[in-house]
Amino acid sequence: MKAVLLTNHGGPEMLQYGEAPDPTAGAGEVVVDIHAASVNAADYKVRLGNGRSTLPFPYILGRDFSGVVSTVGAGVTDLAVGDAVFGVLDQGHEGAYAEKVAIKAAIIAKKPDNLGHAEAAAMALTSITALWALEDTAQLKAGETILIQGGAGGVAGFGIQLAKHLGATVITTASARNHDYVRHLGADRVIDYNTEDFTTAVADCDVVFDTVGGEVQLRSYAVLKPGGRLVWVAAAPEGSKPPRSDVQVLRPGVARDRQHLERMVALLQVGAVWPPELVRYKLTEAATAHRVSEARHLRGKLVFEVR
Repeated sequence: MKAVLLTNHGGPEMLQYGEAPDPTAGAGEVVVDIHAASVNAADYKVRLGNGRSTLPFPYILGRDFSGVVSTVGAGVTDLAVGDAVFGVLDQGHEGAYAEKVAIKAAIIAKKPDNLGHAEAAAMALTSITALWALEDTAQLKAGETILIQGGAGGVAGFGIQLAKHLGATVITTASARNHDYVRHLGADRVIDYNTEDFTTAVADCDVVFDTVGGEVQLRSYAVLKPGGRLVWVAAAPEGSKPPRSDVQVLRPGVARDRQHLERMVALLQVGAVWPPELVRYKLTEAATAHRVSEARHLRGKLVFEVR
């Protein structure tokens, strides 16, 4: 099969388009012919070697995808060859920047007919991350106020829609060019992080959902009411400590399961959420896509159209 091969840690030039062995389906697994794969911020961090010193090079990046089942392994009874499916590879596993992938059948879901492959791939990891963060971890309730940092991104954008559906008042940060976009997603108030200090513009939030990390996370404590919850998916500066002890600091465990994917589909079907704005690339353009992702000024999601 064709795949994007990470030849070593380093810059985008370490991504080379080439050949890789076809995967096979073990017991409880299926092989999926990938039609689209998503690009996530975690991908360029792995490429750079952040937190991982050794990989079996050449290595295939990519965590979420959409495609069609081409092989069914022993013991799989709920999926069949020809089923359109989408999902996220298990934690610690990658390989979606390719024409095929083997994955546990139990952690993927059938793709609804009204959702394209590119859109399904773009929504897979972003949706389960936001669902785990806001519903399972923060337990966001109707009437609460939430500040979502970095609202134009994929996870945060889904988070805005979800929080609004749950009945919360939604404040988000975004650059001026993305204000209309995040308002369309459901934000009640938008703060331009280039011209406004959110720590003085906002107060008494029940929840902060931080998808930016770094100093933004440390400053986010200032806007929480006592007993509030700070939920993060992007880390604070290394070695830093929470500046307050009267709030909860929570990191969601984003487990891979069919239940959360099907929850996203249910939300989609009732019109509570919809796909993000997409920027589409071919697998041969992986280096370009990584440069855009690493710049961290993306609106929506980057996806590879594989076939």
